[in-house]
Amino acid sequence: MAKISVDLGPVQETLLIPLLGRAVQTQDGNGLIHDEKAVQIVESLDYDFSKWQNSKSLAGATLRTRMYDQDVQAFLSEHPTGTVVEIGCGLNTRFERLDNGQAQWFDLDLPDTLALRRQFFQDEPRRTMLEASVLDTGWMDPVAATGGPWCFVSEAVIIYLESAQARQAITQIADRFPGAWLLIDTTSQKMIDSQSTHDAMRHMPKESWFRWACDDPHEIESWGNLQLVQSRTFFDAGAELMKQVPWSTRFFVKWMPWLIRSKVQGYRLNRFVVNT
Repeated sequence: MAKISVDLGPVQETLLIPLLGRAVQTQDGNGLIHDEKAVQIVESLDYDFSKWQNSKSLAGATLRTRMYDQDVQAFLSEHPTGTVVEIGCGLNTRFERLDNGQAQWFDLDLPDTLALRRQFFQDEPRRTMLEASVLDTGWMDPVAATGGPWCFVSEAVIIYLESAQARQAITQIADRFPGAWLLIDTTSQKMIDSQSTHDAMRHMPKESWFRWACDDPHEIESWGNLQLVQSRTFFDAGAELMKQVPWSTRFFVKWMPWLIRSKVQGYRLNRFVVNT
């Protein structure tokens, strides 16, 4: 069977990194994630994944995904019939992992990404793909029509925007969806400046690198009616997840945390709530 070609913009191409991470972790069988769909997709694509073959960031991307899963599960525990919006869904399989049979789900991404995604996923009664940029506003209408509550998930998406665009995307959501949960990762200026040595991003053109620097996520509260209720680094993943990451990562975290603390502390997974 012929493999499926990949025709993505430079930023959109980065979605293949977490996809590969989930596939590798699944095949390693270490328990961090079980995502046979990711394995199937990787094997179906006509793409050279070898440049990331030895990247330690693959495990980090999967750990990030699982930490986001925890936050979405927390939302669904409180609001089982709520609405989840995956901003820049890429080829993620969070719906397959977390669907509770009641929630409404929207997968939002750009046309080239959704063209590829539709090779492997389709709309369902409670799951809809929306073709748009997060900077647009038209996609918000069908999301608002569900009545909420809402949980917006930006996993390694808004960080690729320019600073003014990141602010625009976040404030547009906050202005339209009172009470919503907003899950956003932030990167420090140091991380922005060191992408040429990052073991995954250095293999990508500069057009693919993330741009928005945010050293203190509390700053985002001043953008609008937002409250930061949780901000975590990989050190805060918890024992249950950490025991499932590769042993080399566990070794550094336990015995030599000072070697990686500055890098890890610069990347944060944040949960905001839009005040009502």
